[in-house]
Amino acid sequence: MLALTPRQVQVIEEKSEKLGVTKKQLMLNAGAKLAELIMQCSARENGTVPEETHVVFLAGSGNNGGDCYVAAEKLIYKGYIVTVVNLVKAPKTELAQEMFARLPEKVRKVTGYRSDNIEAAIEAAELDYMTIQDKDVSKLKNKKELTPVERLLIREKQRMTDVREAIVSADILVDGVFGTGYRGELENDIKAIFAIGTGAYKIALDIPSGGDAVKGTVSPGIFKADETLCLGFVKFGISQYPLRKYCGRITIADIGIPHQACDVSGEGRGYIRLDRNSLAGFPPKREKDSHKGSFGSVLVIAGSSAMRGAAAFAVQGALRTGAGTVKLMSVEKCIDTVSVHAPEATYIEAECDDYGYMLFDSSRDALLEAMKKAKAIVIGCGMGVTNDTKEILRFVVQNAEVPVIIDADGINCIAEDIEILMNRKSEIIITPHAGEMARLLQCDTQMINENRVTVAEKYAEKYGITVVLKGAGTLIADANHTAANHTGNPGMSRGGSGDILAGMIGSIAAQGYSPFDAACAGVYMHGLAGDAAAEKFGQEAMLPRDIVGSISDAFRILKEKQKQKV
Repeated sequence: MLALTPRQVQVIEEKSEKLGVTKKQLMLNAGAKLAELIMQCSARENGTVPEETHVVFLAGSGNNGGDCYVAAEKLIYKGYIVTVVNLVKAPKTELAQEMFARLPEKVRKVTGYRSDNIEAAIEAAELDYMTIQDKDVSKLKNKKELTPVERLLIREKQRMTDVREAIVSADILVDGVFGTGYRGELENDIKAIFAIGTGAYKIALDIPSGGDAVKGTVSPGIFKADETLCLGFVKFGISQYPLRKYCGRITIADIGIPHQACDVSGEGRGYIRLDRNSLAGFPPKREKDSHKGSFGSVLVIAGSSAMRGAAAFAVQGALRTGAGTVKLMSVEKCIDTVSVHAPEATYIEAECDDYGYMLFDSSRDALLEAMKKAKAIVIGCGMGVTNDTKEILRFVVQNAEVPVIIDADGINCIAEDIEILMNRKSEIIITPHAGEMARLLQCDTQMINENRVTVAEKYAEKYGITVVLKGAGTLIADANHTAANHTGNPGMSRGGSGDILAGMIGSIAAQGYSPFDAACAGVYMHGLAGDAAAEKFGQEAMLPRDIVGSISDAFRILKEKQKQKV
């Protein structure tokens, strides 16, 4: 599914206008869809008749506010009690002004913003009217003569009282304050209004105000929605945390944008929200005369005496995702364990040091021979970080002519010697979680979590690789595209889950898919298998082995989705 940036939205709207669907028509369509959603929510959440349902719109000064005015007009004629609170300024775009002027008198209008004169006066007087108590205002009202500052305090307190009363009385509260182009920090005024307690069902228009539509970051005090109505397309940022947790249910509304206007391929980086349509052409068709060579061979270089499970999960992930053959190179103890769980694989035994980690020199020839036969290579899972394992990784990256998927300790080896990536011969996919990405960039994990989109994109561009930044809303980025995943659940947050993913991506790459497409398909299917496992075992009790066992369910679910017409 196409996901957009604010700039791409503007381009599509301009193309739409040239194709005969004006911005005014798009606004009318958007307002109509918003009104429809509100009526559905009213019936579902409140179960009351329109005449007993109070809908309050928190409107901005731009076209998001215009969408709210269109919806307000439609709802008032349906019998709803409607209040429009203009929170930022008076409508300033031509379309917003036109739609505001159309509002019937029955729509209650509340001015929720300060005029420029009052703004200047408050600043000059260094007032914090939010701290003025109601009893203080009552005393001021009883005075016969008021100073200019006291009149200002009363007016401001009354403004906030009007806004508060509207919000508290709402059955449905709509956030149309800021659109997708919002950046920066919310003002204290807005934060205070968003924090007003209410039992209303909250709907955000396009994106909760205070969220970044590209990066998925949030400003303190962001509007927390029960449902977000995306107009036309999902905005990429809502796939990412922390913004995603403020969006609630996500609904996409068709607002009549012509299909021909939706091509943004020439407008910078392409953004995708993974779904069944993103995986068109996967899995590959299995012809009746197919054989094991038809579906590629995966070489897995993983494991150690102390970390055998990582290798087992990577091998099983590769086998279950359709590879024709899977070969594991590891130490004897690891092979003995993995072969019990995956007798379908074949094995290359590497000598080990005194601590159970693979040695390089004695394994070099066998490794080179295995690499020549592989269609994809997975390296790093449970391998450990030693001088020898770093040499193994360097040798693979410098000599492989097929995609190399680097996970776990492979990434830790790179973090200690970034030159490994600089001298690559083949296409590389790295699959770090936030902690591993932090080690690569020599920063703290918080920085990664607060800048996930930027980090993944910039690292992919710098090194010409594909980055799979794992976590809630896993990101896949190469030099030209960024995709975000929505499958998966917190039950997958256990050691071993990432090893399975590395094997799955390696399997798909071995079947002939590009690194970016293989990573997208692997991440989506991995999450889908995790969801199937959670359905069977519950998020608390499920284990990584249950994800492996549910990969077949993931294929069944995907094929069922792909058969659906809508």
